[in-house]
Amino acid sequence: MSNLILLAILGVSVLMTIAIYNRLVGLSVSRKNAFSNIDVQLKLRHDLVPNLIETVRGYAAHEKGTFEEVTKARSRAMGANGDGKDRAQAESALNQSLMKLMMVTENYPELKADMRFQQLQDELTDIENKIAATRRFFNGSTAEFNAYLGQFPAVFIGQLFGFKEQNFLEFEAAERKAMSVAPTVSFS
Repeated sequence: MSNLILLAILGVSVLMTIAIYNRLVGLSVSRKNAFSNIDVQLKLRHDLVPNLIETVRGYAAHEKGTFEEVTKARSRAMGANGDGKDRAQAESALNQSLMKLMMVTENYPELKADMRFQQLQDELTDIENKIAATRRFFNGSTAEFNAYLGQFPAVFIGQLFGFKEQNFLEFEAAERKAMSVAPTVSFS
């Protein structure tokens, strides 16, 4: 009888371990899928940048430093791999250089009226919105994974199989500040 109880306890423990392991794997895959969605949007933005630069260059050729900064930031962002801090920093640098490029365009009313520029600007805005949405989904997946990994008994099973807490994809402080500034409206 005691052997049967021991065998039942062992069986339940094995089944519980399998269930927890499978849940951790599922959450990890969900997180990776969420990042691949971000990656698709980032690549679309990378592809849009050269067209944007060329359009602006047609009106503001003397802004060479800004064009070079955006081009270098794009190259760094394209070369950054994974979902870690280096990737986030490279993408933040690209965001900041794109913001500078957009600020340059404010000085050229004929550029702002150009249909091709307006189309590119709309595409960029759409991509940025999609990046923000996919980043929220990714961070939600990361939070769910980390929360489950920290719970008892998953914390022990996770350690046993090498699962580690994952990082969120966050904005840099300067980028958050720039994005949180409300636009000013002037009727003068």
